Amino acid sequence: MLHLLHLGNDKGVYTMSAVRSNLLLLLAAAIWGLAFVAQRVGMDHIGPFAFNGIRFVLGSLSLLPLIFHFGRNRQPTRAGEPADAVKAGILAGLVLFAGASLQQIGLIYTTAGKAAFITCLYIVIVPILGIFLKHCISRTTWLSSLLALSGLYLLCVKENFSIAYGDFLELVGALFWSVHILLIAHFANRVDVLKLSLCQFITCAVLSLGAAFYWETITSEGVAGALIPLLYGGIFSVGIAYTLQVVGQKYSPPAHAAIILSMETVFAAIGGFLLLDERLGEKELTGCALMLAGMLLTQLQSLRSADAVAEEASGKTG
Repeated sequence: MLHLLHLGNDKGVYTMSAVRSNLLLLLAAAIWGLAFVAQRVGMDHIGPFAFNGIRFVLGSLSLLPLIFHFGRNRQPTRAGEPADAVKAGILAGLVLFAGASLQQIGLIYTTAGKAAFITCLYIVIVPILGIFLKHCISRTTWLSSLLALSGLYLLCVKENFSIAYGDFLELVGALFWSVHILLIAHFANRVDVLKLSLCQFITCAVLSLGAAFYWETITSEGVAGALIPLLYGGIFSVGIAYTLQVVGQKYSPPAHAAIILSMETVFAAIGGFLLLDERLGEKELTGCALMLAGMLLTQLQSLRSADAVAEEASGKTG
């Protein structure tokens, strides 16, 4: 997190940047969690590739006003050239297409609980992959990951765990979600985040629609029936949440971001309770508590890291 020092040596600035980023990531997790309901309902009317293609088109369109507004009023920044954002966006979009497609198709063959649990295995995969990228993974982060993983199991797995076809698709998808988190962490401070988001959405939309026209049948009646889920999935889940992820990861280490984003499963359970009348038993509530503990533990480490960085900066300038 030493890259935050360019914001200034003031401890308060550093801490507020980290807290603000974490809150943005938590909001993204809430939006994605509720999107599980939309994704399930949407596929009653259209196929998985069509659903993803249309919602990523909507997400792309929802970003255009923001890009136009901030483009007119943007001050010089340290972000790279526009071409860099395009290249980064295409690369992130390829990984996003793989993860989103595997998740959406997997939901056809497995339960929502298993899908959510397996998808959120990125909270463990991200720090493991981070080792190969020479990221410093603390014992606190590992403990947070284990707490969150234990909570996910209690919250989501309601039957004997087995790797069936749908489970396998979600498991491979979790690997792509992990790579996506690491890619966003790498590019978030190097390119314009809005342009990065737009390029990855367009890439994912083009690939998804291409697959839909090849493998699926798209009808106007089907699209009309899935309109509300598509609007939520496009504007909120894609346009807002993925952009919040890109912005939030500017000041949050990948392993910490993965733990916060895994809270989408808790919000999915809340959405099921409020919208689908699904009840949470003691096991599920215990899972929510463990996940919350994992998230709070990693945030405590973030604040301690802020203290250490501020003290180091003070020593150098004193």
